Amino acid sequence: MIENMAKNLGQLKHDFSRVYEGNSHIQEVIPLSKSDTFPLDENHLEMLHSFAKKNPIYYNSYEQDIGKIPCIVYEGDINEYWLNSITQASSYQPFYPTWILSAYIIALVAKNLDYNEVLDIGSGDGRIAYCAKILDLETYSIEIDETLVDLQKLISFSTKIDFNPNCANAVEFDYSGLKLQHPVFFIGGLPQMGGDILASSIIEKINKIPYLEKNTGMTFTGTYSKKYFSGNMSAKMSEGGWRSIIDKNDLMIIKTLTLPTVWTFDQPVDTPYIFTKFN
Repeated sequence: MIENMAKNLGQLKHDFSRVYEGNSHIQEVIPLSKSDTFPLDENHLEMLHSFAKKNPIYYNSYEQDIGKIPCIVYEGDINEYWLNSITQASSYQPFYPTWILSAYIIALVAKNLDYNEVLDIGSGDGRIAYCAKILDLETYSIEIDETLVDLQKLISFSTKIDFNPNCANAVEFDYSGLKLQHPVFFIGGLPQMGGDILASSIIEKINKIPYLEKNTGMTFTGTYSKKYFSGNMSAKMSEGGWRSIIDKNDLMIIKTLTLPTVWTFDQPVDTPYIFTKFN
């Protein structure tokens, strides 16, 4: 079901990108109702719409059929948050969110893999942690940008979904104090933009916590866009740019899903999310 829903969302994005006539900074769609194409829990679907409606980065919405699927189009602007995020000395990537429904599918994979806790590293407006929380997972949203954390707290208050926003440097965070049992870490930065350094630092911390390295998943946000690579591109692009980190840390790939994100709206290839665990 998950693979089909991811594939259908990719098709929905491509259909939407062909018919979209607006000029907003960011845009995305969420289906209006459950269907065979998107067999979401209806209460969860309502909560996804609630996230968009309560999130001030979206300033407009309207109904539109996309490829015969009734949807709500959400238009927004992240310029203010993007500019603020690049001023953070320890930030590994400016704020560019995945689509809300993509975040839900990612969190659904974590639940199906029987993880107990989701740690969203470089969480932006907290959408992955939010989706994990509505799926009844324990969540820790870790973001270094105080403005984005304030945005998360506003969304959490408005939606009444406490996904546990934390304003902290993920490299310095004390994960041992969380008493994690079976966590999955979502790394929000591309490897070419410092995400590899962030991931390596967190893996080093995990390896110092007894037994945790055997029970932890690592999920990486990759890219197949050639603009991020040079030289031997085919080797560097392997696993969305994460192959060297995966091999160096003896990680085993469980699943890879390609899903729409804000930065791939006008691109033919979407964003790969690579789910791994320690071998």
